[in-house]
Amino acid sequence: MSAGIDPTPYDVVIIGFGPSGAIAAALLGQAGISTLLVERNHEVYDKPRAIALDHEIMRVFQQLGLADRVLPHTEPFTPSEYFGADGQLIKRLATVEPPYPLGYSPSLVFNQPAIEHILRSHVATLGSVRMACGTEFLSLEQDGDAVRLQLRDDSGRLCRVRARYAIGCDGASSSVRAAVGIALDDLEFDEPWLVVDMLVNEMGKARLPDTSVQFCEPARPCTFVIGPGDHRRWEISLLPGEDPRHMATEEGAWSVLKRWIAPDEAVLWRQASYRFHALVASSWRKDRVFIAGDAAHQQPPFLGQGMCQGVRDVANLCWKLRAVLEDGADEALLDSYGIERGRHVRALTSRIKQIGGVICERDPVRARERDARLLAESGGVVRTQARQDILPGLEAGLLDAKPHPANGTLFPQPRLAGANGPVLLDAVAGYGWRVVTSRPLRDLPMTFREGIGRLGTLVSIVAGQEALTTEGAALQASELDGVAQAWFARFDCLVALVRPDHYVYGVGAAFADLEPMLEAVGRACGRQLALAA
Repeated sequence: MSAGIDPTPYDVVIIGFGPSGAIAAALLGQAGISTLLVERNHEVYDKPRAIALDHEIMRVFQQLGLADRVLPHTEPFTPSEYFGADGQLIKRLATVEPPYPLGYSPSLVFNQPAIEHILRSHVATLGSVRMACGTEFLSLEQDGDAVRLQLRDDSGRLCRVRARYAIGCDGASSSVRAAVGIALDDLEFDEPWLVVDMLVNEMGKARLPDTSVQFCEPARPCTFVIGPGDHRRWEISLLPGEDPRHMATEEGAWSVLKRWIAPDEAVLWRQASYRFHALVASSWRKDRVFIAGDAAHQQPPFLGQGMCQGVRDVANLCWKLRAVLEDGADEALLDSYGIERGRHVRALTSRIKQIGGVICERDPVRARERDARLLAESGGVVRTQARQDILPGLEAGLLDAKPHPANGTLFPQPRLAGANGPVLLDAVAGYGWRVVTSRPLRDLPMTFREGIGRLGTLVSIVAGQEALTTEGAALQASELDGVAQAWFARFDCLVALVRPDHYVYGVGAAFADLEPMLEAVGRACGRQLALAA
């Protein structure tokens, strides 16, 4: 047995200590759930792979108490400008202007190694999480009560551990996925690309674009991304006959970078050849074993959503595991994980493929037809599209059976007037179930307030200059920027039932609309939530 692994049964074993595995461990550890985290490597990989994250992911860092540590390693994502076959602007993506709907800039670039170090150091402080770095997952078997995993540390010693559940966050070549026989569905995107990260000096910056750019050129499509600080990234398509291994050498990388920059203007940080794929797991759960992150999906990088998708996976799964492990919810609740994330990933991957189709057109005639079509669709003037408008909501799963456009969308996080200055909603409302209304607390019947209190928090967000007040499991505050009021007006509703991952379960035009929703959620989450007195 490895001296570094306690054989005591765990609630959850996580295989893989990348961003998805680290955040899963942090979320479970925050709840005091006994967790073992298994990782082959001892150290954080010191080069960037992901470069973009968004405000939904910052909200997760906020939940973990890490937002203030993470933000210094981020910068707002610059606009992305698409230039066509003849060098003309054909499309533009950017970030919405403040006030920001979730409390953070909606699109950010970040330093992945720095943030992974923050995550690792945080996980190390959690008393219910045991880390087993330098340990390899070998195999597993499971029955109706537990999953049993065989592990081997880097000295060769074997260990068997038992847990109620296991999560494979072990990357694109996932051994956990293979062990339980989950297949990947091919969504038909397969392109060879070279990815180069550089640290650029002031001379180099002076030559480079001041926005991120998609060069939609038939001869060689490529992408330029402005990262935080001196970090700049190029994603360059490889041509037929080019050797990916050679192109990933310094010589090969400089052979295609010389168009933009010279060796005395930048230092190579990382260069790697990839095949950009669009793959999604055919299922996300096999009995007591789940997969998440790159183990469950891979998509082209054209919208910078790869790591974001993995964080969404574990944020979705971990609150449901908590409901089962802490509240006695039926294990059937866990089936909604794959339903929700599978549909979401497929929908977003389809949209990313459409963007890739714009970028990757190699035929000059069709590329010029593409350019003309995009300009015609915009009336001859390129209009800026918000990146976040491209992201879908949840389409199925644990949502109100009564359809409504708000169902499955993210509820905003407005700035509220706190006792000592502005405060974000989640900081005062917590991270469980919430009922949020735009009406004062006094308008809500006491029987409803009692029923809501058995589920989570009741939040009243009102206009005006109301001071933040709390009454048991209810709070009332005025918002500073009108974000929530605009959301209620947009969806023409009075009240929203919001899940722990901030997705809207359902909405109502009257308080009475809550009753069937609360009863349905109570059945799913193992709580008695009838509103009758």
